[in-house]
Amino acid sequence: MNPDQMMIELRRLAIRAGERIMEIYEGDDFEVRSKSDASPVTEADEAADAIISDGLRAAFPKAAVVTEEQSATHDLSVMDFFIVDPLDGTKEFVQRRGDFTVNIAWVRDGVPVAGVVYAPAKGRLFRTTPQGGAVEEEGPFDGDSMSAGRPVSVRDSDNDALLVVASKSHRSPELEDYIGRYAVADSKAAGSSLKFCLVATGEADIYPRLGPTMEWDTAAGDAVLRAAGGQVVRAEDLQPLRYGKAGFRNPHFIAHAPGVRVVPSS
Repeated sequence: MNPDQMMIELRRLAIRAGERIMEIYEGDDFEVRSKSDASPVTEADEAADAIISDGLRAAFPKAAVVTEEQSATHDLSVMDFFIVDPLDGTKEFVQRRGDFTVNIAWVRDGVPVAGVVYAPAKGRLFRTTPQGGAVEEEGPFDGDSMSAGRPVSVRDSDNDALLVVASKSHRSPELEDYIGRYAVADSKAAGSSLKFCLVATGEADIYPRLGPTMEWDTAAGDAVLRAAGGQVVRAEDLQPLRYGKAGFRNPHFIAHAPGVRVVPSS
């Protein structure tokens, strides 16, 4: 699979899905339903899912495609696959906050090696490069013309004054206790996979997640952060987070710049 052509296609599909999401987001009203796990789903989730999944299957007919909205149909038996969250941060979308993203990643041998994270309401797009780095593009975006973007990399962390980013919607006493183990200069909240990207750009040092996530929530942001020089490890034992797990459910994890002295959660 040609890496350059893959990224052109992932980026194009993310932008197309983002355009449809924003059409719905900026409309007068949209329907919100509850899935079997009580999480919300909207017509924007479903429209973006159709754009991306149909596009990936047309462009890469031999590749496995896993998406959040179609996850119940997947019986994954390979370690190389596309994984998609067509609208990450549906709660942010429903509340008309801008911290939602389109996430598309390519996983090879259990590791996310290519990814696009597009935040259409914020006009920010993060992606890996075929050469192995990570860049941020700023809008307006043309799905048919890929700009070079601005290279991004993690910051040189000061363990006596760390910058922490955490979820807006999933704070807990356990998380607050864990953050309290570090010398924190500043803490900010962000939604969706943007938290990975803030570490990737040096706007934060560490993103701890001590709550439930699925692989489609994390793979694209994980790919961008790893390409920017960061790491994503299991919170319990600090081993690298892997993909292609049964049920696609993640353990608790810590995303961080390599200079951070990370402590396990247990």
